[in-house]
Parts: sequence; structure tokens; C-alpha cells
Amino acid sequence: MKPKSAALALIKSLPERSTYEDIQYHLYVREKIERGLEAIKKGDVVSQQDAEKKVSQWLKSSGRLRR
Repeated sequence: MKPKSAALALIKSLPERSTYEDIQYHLYVREKIERGLEAIKKGDVVSQQDAEKKVSQWLKSSGRLRR
């Protein structure tokens, strides 16, 4: 589905009382999910173990984790 069609379908599925902020949030989440799915198709992924290792390194370098 093309982005404009997907956005219109998403907006139509939201409750009538939705605010602009609600709409923006849902569009943002949808876009992030689409990007993630594309990354998976391309094999552009990081293992859970590698992700945990990177987060641990970031926390150590920021002084938030002391081990």
C-alpha cells in the first residue's frame, strides 16, 4: 500500500474524537514499523546479544552503569 493510502486508511480507523496529536502519533508509529519491516527484509538487523552489549557500553560510557 502506498504511504498516502495507508495514512488515509489509518486516519479513518481512528476514533472520531482523535486529536491532531493522536493522528501524528499513530502515523509516526506506523512509519517506524514500516521502516523496521523493510530493515528486516534487507537483513539490516542486530542480534539481541549485540544490542544488549551496545546498550551496556553506552551506559558505562555515560557513567550510568557501574560494574
